[in-house]
Amino acid sequence: MNSRGTTGQWQPGELEEDHFRRIMEHGEIWVAEVHGRTVGAWELWWEDPEAWGPQPPTAGYVHRLMVDHAAVRPGTGRQLLTAAERRVAEAGRTLSRLDCLAGNDRLTAYYLGAGYRVVGHKEGKPQPGGTAKSFTLLEKPVP
Repeated sequence: MNSRGTTGQWQPGELEEDHFRRIMEHGEIWVAEVHGRTVGAWELWWEDPEAWGPQPPTAGYVHRLMVDHAAVRPGTGRQLLTAAERRVAEAGRTLSRLDCLAGNDRLTAYYLGAGYRVVGHKEGKPQPGGTAKSFTLLEKPVP
């Protein structure tokens, strides 16, 4: 993201191993590999009350979608996002939700191009090990 001018979401190394262990207790972490090399990943949460408030169990929440653009061909990020949406649907949920840093027009446009729509904003969402930030909330129905 940094090499493409997308900054402010989160930085490499910002999250420690304990963060990912906590996610795996209540959600999922998916890793994409090519020839044994990690080239992408995402987190899938089954709730996100800090951004979305209390919600019925109708959505999966995609976080930290990332790809190594130097190692994969264009379109890989969209493939990973589609895989995350498929996993949400397999779990019997009807919505894929995500958030991105408010004012990050490039990333918001990326998600809009993937069929998401802006449904709100969250001011001052707490961040692991960092200062609270404001986010744009997006969602997409999944079959």
